[in-house]
Amino acid sequence: MIRKTETLVIGGGAIGICCAYYLHALGKNVTVVEKDEICSGSSYGNAGLVVPSYSMPLAAPGVISQGLKWMLNPESPFYIKPRFQRNFFIWIWKFHKACNQDYLKKSIPVLRDLSLASLKLFDELAMLEGIDFSFEKKGIIENFNTDKGFEKGVKDARRLQEYGIEHNILENDEFMKYTQGMRTAAVGGIFFPGDAHLVPDQFVRQIAKHIENKGVQLLTSTEVLGFETSGRRVTTVKTTRGDIFVEEVVLAGGSWTSEMAHELNIEVLMAPAKGYSLTYKRPPKIPSIPLAMAEAKVVLTPTSDWLRVAGTLELSGFDMSINKRRLHAILEAVSTYFPDFDTDTLELIEIWRGLRPCSPDGLPYIGRPRHYDNLIISTGHGMLGISLAPITGKIVAQLASGQRLGMDIDALRIERFGWSFGNF
Repeated sequence: MIRKTETLVIGGGAIGICCAYYLHALGKNVTVVEKDEICSGSSYGNAGLVVPSYSMPLAAPGVISQGLKWMLNPESPFYIKPRFQRNFFIWIWKFHKACNQDYLKKSIPVLRDLSLASLKLFDELAMLEGIDFSFEKKGIIENFNTDKGFEKGVKDARRLQEYGIEHNILENDEFMKYTQGMRTAAVGGIFFPGDAHLVPDQFVRQIAKHIENKGVQLLTSTEVLGFETSGRRVTTVKTTRGDIFVEEVVLAGGSWTSEMAHELNIEVLMAPAKGYSLTYKRPPKIPSIPLAMAEAKVVLTPTSDWLRVAGTLELSGFDMSINKRRLHAILEAVSTYFPDFDTDTLELIEIWRGLRPCSPDGLPYIGRPRHYDNLIISTGHGMLGISLAPITGKIVAQLASGQRLGMDIDALRIERFGWSFGNF
């Protein structure tokens, strides 16, 4: 089958669907193609956090030294599977280069501005008729079970305060009013009142249904095989369901974006980072606010129906296998921080894993590559895909429409690492 569309969005996750929403809102004729089903990738089983408090990038001072220690432990929060691949070493080197104070000072305001703008857009999306993705602005608590971790957390929170991210320091005896009486072994905590949470798959699927009802075509089980170009333009996208003639293309395929970009001789340096979650039927006594176990990098997110425990960052390529030791580490973290909380007594709904697209510097890629006039790339959001999806979609729509952007996105440019070397 041969199709024609004004704007083709490749990717049916949070980023792609939000791009389609805002493109349609600006009057574009939009088609979305997704190789699986809508919201079948990393947008599905994540912790569902909208977190301005996560405005410090993954690449930060001290991460490399800690990461080298964790490489020896397959149950560690941040696990890098060593392998002798050129692209692996290039990504690690670029990551190392970004782990410094100067870069941190430059990147925090970028992530802050994106996060705060996205938070406002979530308010608007939650008001759409017939839309309910359980969006709640209750904040988040970071819990620390070591004095060293708490000291670092307070230092980081005070740095974020300089950029307008509010926080409250909690001593152990102050937790009860936030945890609804659930006992914690933490030595201290930090409450970030400006954060929010939602049900991620409901968000993506309901926005997708909303735009489909408005006329956006959603083509699922449609895999991109390649492209045809003419000069500085992409003219045709070749798929397993036939060719699609296009005027504008948005690449928003998550961890697979690099492979598609490579077909167009564009190299996007990115690593797929596996994350896990376990979802349980909600028990009767559980806090209504997300709880982050800081040292373990695990988050407990409650909703009206279920409780999700999510965590870990595993750089092991496109390996989608489930590592039982890493699941065990997530559950061990819960019992370590909350001794009275026993997940063995809960009704398990689902064990999930997904690949999050990570750039070496912790910032997403959003913009037009220099050699194409009708192509926009939007990927590399790492663990902030849900959090930054609305503002990413709005920026992409503004770029496609030639509108003036509401913020400077130079730090997000596609070629910021020079001629890089794709995925691994």
